[in-house]
Amino acid sequence: MRRLVFIAWLLVPAAAAAQALHTVGVITPHRDDPNWHVFFETLQQLGYREGSNLRLLFSSADNKHERLPALAAQLVKERPEVIVAVNTPGTRAAMRATKGIPIVMTLVGDPIGMGFVSNLGHPGGNVTGVSNMSGQFAAKRLQLMKELVPAAKRIALLFNPVDPVTTPQIRDTGAAARRLGVEVRSFGVRTPGELSAVFGEMADWHADAALWLSGQGTAMQGPTVELAKRQRLPVMVTQRADVESGGLISYYPDHGELFRRTAQYVDLILKGAKAGDLPVEQPTKFELVINLKTAKAIGLAVPPSMLVQVDRVIE
Repeated sequence: MRRLVFIAWLLVPAAAAAQALHTVGVITPHRDDPNWHVFFETLQQLGYREGSNLRLLFSSADNKHERLPALAAQLVKERPEVIVAVNTPGTRAAMRATKGIPIVMTLVGDPIGMGFVSNLGHPGGNVTGVSNMSGQFAAKRLQLMKELVPAAKRIALLFNPVDPVTTPQIRDTGAAARRLGVEVRSFGVRTPGELSAVFGEMADWHADAALWLSGQGTAMQGPTVELAKRQRLPVMVTQRADVESGGLISYYPDHGELFRRTAQYVDLILKGAKAGDLPVEQPTKFELVINLKTAKAIGLAVPPSMLVQVDRVIE
């Protein structure tokens, strides 16, 4: 059994912090999300301090998804009071490892479609948490790419096949493509090392633009940004941080807010709430971010109609 990875986070307590020692486990496919600090800062604000009233067990598969079942099993042996399970693969591993320990899932695309809960308002069982997708999210992202590149006839869909949450997105973007009069084709990418070949395949297909579907693609955004610039291909990346790092455009929920709500759910459960009684939340705040410097570098003129929709412009 692989050894559980522990990360100690120093969290300063609030004046009214409870003195009981609470054990919280985290299982995640990777630690790449730039918004993790919001989770820990929120725990701090709620009065939890590592080594004083909090024992935090942080386990990451480091993008090796086959490790998740063993990590989840090891985490359950530590008997945490609550487990934070990140993304669809992390949540699936945690749920298979325990039916009794409360699980707060976070950044999960389709909790009902994946079978994690049967009802968002009253999930029942030992699982609740926060989704990072809702309604016509995938279709909206395709629509925005078409608005950004009006002449686009072919738009490639980049996705990681290990994440089943990409399946409904492929379906939804396919339906949206027919309405928008564009052709879409899916290109699976499992590791950053595959990206260069995939960009070659997209070029052979004569893709006019591309977008990353939501899922296990965080570690591949940096290489995507560099290849997109080199090939002068408009590509929608995932989060705001990816656009700040040179990506062209993103439309995504505010992950900082989702991590904040995740920490608050942990607090509620530690104070006695039952996971099954807490409704699963869907995102209410989405951010449209465009990097004008990148657009200029690849020779793309951003339509004025796009600029009036943007939440943040990177110049």
